[in-house]
Amino acid sequence: MNQKYIFHVNGMHCKACVMLTESELKELPNVTSVKSSLKNTSVEIEGDFGDKNEEQIANDLTQILKPHGYTLSVEKEERNRKWSDFKVAIPVAILFITIFIILQKIGLVNLINISKVTYGTSFIVGIIASLSTCMAVVGGLVLSMSATFAKDGDKVKPQILFHLGRLVSFFILGGVIGSLGSVFTLNTSTAFILGLFIGIVMLIMGINLLNIFDSAKRAQIGMPKFISKRAFSISKINHTLTPLLVGIATFFLPCGFTQSMQIYTLSTGNFWSGALTMFSFALGTLPVLALVSFSSLSITNSKNSGIFFKSAGLIVILFAIMNMLNSLVIIGLIKPIFNF
Repeated sequence: MNQKYIFHVNGMHCKACVMLTESELKELPNVTSVKSSLKNTSVEIEGDFGDKNEEQIANDLTQILKPHGYTLSVEKEERNRKWSDFKVAIPVAILFITIFIILQKIGLVNLINISKVTYGTSFIVGIIASLSTCMAVVGGLVLSMSATFAKDGDKVKPQILFHLGRLVSFFILGGVIGSLGSVFTLNTSTAFILGLFIGIVMLIMGINLLNIFDSAKRAQIGMPKFISKRAFSISKINHTLTPLLVGIATFFLPCGFTQSMQIYTLSTGNFWSGALTMFSFALGTLPVLALVSFSSLSITNSKNSGIFFKSAGLIVILFAIMNMLNSLVIIGLIKPIFNF
């Protein structure tokens, strides 16, 4: 007989987590409905679990979600914010920003001025994204797809198709967004609004990566749910072209980094600039995602995951502040602070 249960989800941190947990649990034959909540970090699940009690059901479901970094519990666990991670995260973030400023000074990258973001900058943002919780979810999507094809003994070809599909789609779709941007005129007011918006999106994302303020999770902007759901459902189809389609679908996942770069790409107003910007970003994510897909590595499950995420969070927050300050410079409210 079907019954409803509510379990707390430990490890949920963004809207992509909602999609991933729902997608994985809906695949179970004895489950009829699943609804995850980021606000309450919980999942409501309906199904027939026989004579098992809530603890046993939570343990069984945890085995399904654990490879993606989630565990279920009947009682809400007190979250360990791991303040000690900042002892390593702060020096790492300072070192990264120092290197970034040096690269900017010699003209290789530029994130301070939204009108001059280089492909090198896009690549670096991609690297940061690949170490974030958003890309850990993309990694979870890859692992899910891999499990589907591993049953047939095909482990390498699907991975190659996935990464190829991701790089090609980011190039083409980035170009499309850039072309669409040609109908807009990036005047002073538009540049201010665009820069400020990107800064706010990145700031919320950075705060979420720190994993210390629960309320910030609800403010995160996400791709429409019906689009994200399709991206996850594609990974369950056992077809030769599935890995290629999953790679393309990652362009539409609710990842703040991807969305920030998409917004910037719109401002380029040019197919090739937009295409190369998004391609550079995808290329930056490639090393870590390739490591995840070919070695089944999970950043989320790593014992150093807290340091990874807090370092990335601090870096993103600094980038966000730079962008917002530069937006104020554009409209003349303050004088330039970063004269590189």
